[in-house]
Amino acid sequence: MSDYLVIVESPAKAKTIGKYLGKKYAVKASMGHVIDLPKSQMGVNVDDSYTPKYITIRGKGPILKDLKAAAKKAKKIYLAADPDREGEAIAWHLAHSLNIDQTSECRVVFNEITKQAIKDSFKKPRTIDMNLVDAQQARRVLDRLVGYNISPLLWKKVKKGLSAGRVQSVAVKMIIDREKEIKAFQPEEYWSIEAKFKKDGENFEAKFTSIDGKKRELTSEEDVKEVLKVLSGDVFHIDQVKKRERRRNPVVSFTTSSLQQEAARKLNFRAKKTMMLAQQLYEGIDLGKQGTVGLITYMRTDSTRLSDTAKNEAKEYIEKNYGKEYINEQTIKTKQSTNSQDAHEAIRPTSVILDPKSVKSYLSRDQHRLYKLIWERMVASQMAPAILDTMSVDLVNNGVTFRATGSKLKFPGFMKVYIEGNDDGKKEEDRLLPEMTEGDKAKADEIDPNQHFTQPPPRYSEARLVKTMEELGIGRPSTYAPTLDTIQRRGYVALEDKRFVPTELGEIVLELIEEFFPEILNVDFTAKMETDLDSIEDGNEQWVKVIGEFYQEFEKRLKKAEEEMKEVEIKDEPAGEDCEKCGNEMVYKMGRFGKFMACSNFPECRNTKAIVKDVGVKCPECKEGNVVERKSKKRRIFYGCDRYPDCEFISWDKPIARTCPKCENMLVEKKTKKGIHVQCSKCDYKEEQN
Repeated sequence: MSDYLVIVESPAKAKTIGKYLGKKYAVKASMGHVIDLPKSQMGVNVDDSYTPKYITIRGKGPILKDLKAAAKKAKKIYLAADPDREGEAIAWHLAHSLNIDQTSECRVVFNEITKQAIKDSFKKPRTIDMNLVDAQQARRVLDRLVGYNISPLLWKKVKKGLSAGRVQSVAVKMIIDREKEIKAFQPEEYWSIEAKFKKDGENFEAKFTSIDGKKRELTSEEDVKEVLKVLSGDVFHIDQVKKRERRRNPVVSFTTSSLQQEAARKLNFRAKKTMMLAQQLYEGIDLGKQGTVGLITYMRTDSTRLSDTAKNEAKEYIEKNYGKEYINEQTIKTKQSTNSQDAHEAIRPTSVILDPKSVKSYLSRDQHRLYKLIWERMVASQMAPAILDTMSVDLVNNGVTFRATGSKLKFPGFMKVYIEGNDDGKKEEDRLLPEMTEGDKAKADEIDPNQHFTQPPPRYSEARLVKTMEELGIGRPSTYAPTLDTIQRRGYVALEDKRFVPTELGEIVLELIEEFFPEILNVDFTAKMETDLDSIEDGNEQWVKVIGEFYQEFEKRLKKAEEEMKEVEIKDEPAGEDCEKCGNEMVYKMGRFGKFMACSNFPECRNTKAIVKDVGVKCPECKEGNVVERKSKKRRIFYGCDRYPDCEFISWDKPIARTCPKCENMLVEKKTKKGIHVQCSKCDYKEEQN
């Protein structure tokens, strides 16, 4: 019989910890929360200081029974749920259910699941932190008061199955507001003049900047013609050469938000997938002879801080594998965000020695890709700055100035291991200029004017939306992924080309919330609520007082909405074709994955069809059908013939209405990290496309 019982959330975590603690410890999993508010009702008594009504979660009875039986046999019980508000709440509920004195030292927390960290944490058990519990309880009660009061209104006035929440409503508003900006955007014309120069047999490029030392904006073709008239011949004088050394500092280790953003940019992972994989890496991976090891520290954090032990281990690794010159000898100051709680370290590998190559065979492809990203980012954060030689050259012809800029990586520093991604996907490249001195001459081979138009702000990608929410103080590390998942499942937004677009349903719901509950959509109000929750966690605010101040005004708005909110009928939009099964009209419906076609004679006829987009190209195989855009079971876009299954043509790349000039086969648009290329589907023909 084991002397001690340790309770964690998951079997994977239990398995890892059990190996470190030995036979005296029995480690069991609660499978997350065992106690929670009921799903069938609000579960909050607003007349009794907002007292929550907790029940055993349906299906968790046998688990709780098993834990109670194990608890009776144990001399001591340790509650080792995750080191955050939610983990503290799980521990508190378990303490009540198992009759554990919550003032006893029964709570154990650790930021990483390694042998040393686990053993150290069990030497320093503590009491349950009621400030953390109250902060989590306040969030649950607050979200219930909002969701379980507004949602039934939406069911009654719009349609069943809708929901409204504090953070999700603001996220939808951000997406809709961005769409309004895009629709209202008026493009403005502007021009640029680029020139290709040659000096001493070397080619380089430069752009027009000014006339007679004054910057000149080119807003029309007439402006361009005026500049070109001034030019005298094609010989330019080198007027000014500036050379300098620029240092580029490494980026800090990941927070939850920055990990989700970078995984989206570099690995094309959704936020939900990133957090699922990170949880697996944190809880432990079987590394063969080494046993089960937690590979990363806790993945819900807003801190960029690293322990001295982690820094020293990283520096030893860097010196051994890259050289002493690659170590950053300066103290790296990590600037925390205004809203950061700094409760944990940044997300990092538990041991730098376990490099991605050494553990690759034990990980799935996606686990390895995410671990590699985390490992490289942390190691790079402790490396020396990169040093670049930059050069700026002004070339002048009759007072008209063109400027050429170039840079060369002199010392890679941290860039040898890792370079941060960006939202446009462009990679940095060396742009070298020939050696030039003031007074030299260069010849312009080509001078090309180019017309441009200003572009509207881009739609939000998952990475950009998470970043903006974090900057505005909306939500916290644990809320980003579930929020983005919820607004898509509810059909309020959809993803098109990895960008969020609002649906008609989303716009209708938002309009109603905006009219009757404007504070829910107020970014400053939502951010203040997060700050108040943090104050509860710090012990500076009472949770009942914070909830009471909110509900007092909210209750008035709720009564007004119940009386004045009008019913909204969402009419099915005709699809313009008849059902092939019963002959009735087909209509557009909104489902979990966006719009689809369904028979208007539902439920008598249950015929449905996916909406396909014609790309304007004849099928290259059967020559009869048209190529249409479709989606695979994993929601990946592909192209096929609309005569399927009679014609089985498919292509992952988008066909275009031209044939290859070399072999006359189909040309396709190929998406790469550098942009879109047009290339032949059969031969090596390829062309650039803007």
